[in-house]
Amino acid sequence: MKQQDTKTDSTELIGRRKPRRRGWTVFNLKVIGAIFMFLSVASVTLVPAMFGGDITKNMTALSTAMICEIVSWCAIPIYAWLLFDGYRHTHSRWMYLLQLLVLAIVCEVPYDKVTSGKYVDLNSQNPVFGLLIALIVIAAFDWVKRRYEGAMQYVLMVMLAIIGLLWNLLLHIGLRQGVMNIGTITLAFVLIFYLMNKRENTMMITAGLMGAVSFIAPAVGVAFLHYRRDELGYRHAWTKWVFYALYPVMLLVGMAV
Repeated sequence: MKQQDTKTDSTELIGRRKPRRRGWTVFNLKVIGAIFMFLSVASVTLVPAMFGGDITKNMTALSTAMICEIVSWCAIPIYAWLLFDGYRHTHSRWMYLLQLLVLAIVCEVPYDKVTSGKYVDLNSQNPVFGLLIALIVIAAFDWVKRRYEGAMQYVLMVMLAIIGLLWNLLLHIGLRQGVMNIGTITLAFVLIFYLMNKRENTMMITAGLMGAVSFIAPAVGVAFLHYRRDELGYRHAWTKWVFYALYPVMLLVGMAV
């Protein structure tokens, strides 16, 4: 009887999902996400440098840049999941929010420079702000759940989701190629993971459909998540900070290319 209770508790801790001995750890997912993220930076820095500058006059260069950019969108659901997973396991949600805020601010100037050639460009803000907005929304969801019940709870949660959506649209968070608003899609994935994490199959199917209607590539990222296992995959705390530093470092290197 004791063994049965222990098994049930462990399953509930990971959202009614049986633990796997094989699959992508959090470390693996971060590495995969970083590779896709590199392709996004490369599409506006490395590819133009390889083909001699203005890629709009070279169909091969333009196609290469577009392919790199589209493939990089596979990272969206991966980082959305990592945000949600970090949120539910963090010891301090305020510190988690502060870390993302600092990262978003640090990335903004190099992001503007590599994407538009300007140090300040309001036409698109870096996608870390999208993660930050999503984090604020789900934290606000938890606040509402603790204080309200019934219809009022659902009304307030819908309002918060709409506010998050509007912030992403008004600030042009992660706007790519004038059509892909990474911030909006990130928020949608985070909400799916937050609301459905106790129903693994429903969550993955819904996320896959969301990825399919978001220019297909994010659905591939969802496929990586389907084969995840709930383990960190690293022992040292400093490993986390390496992944925090990767994006701004990529952008800074891109500025120098």
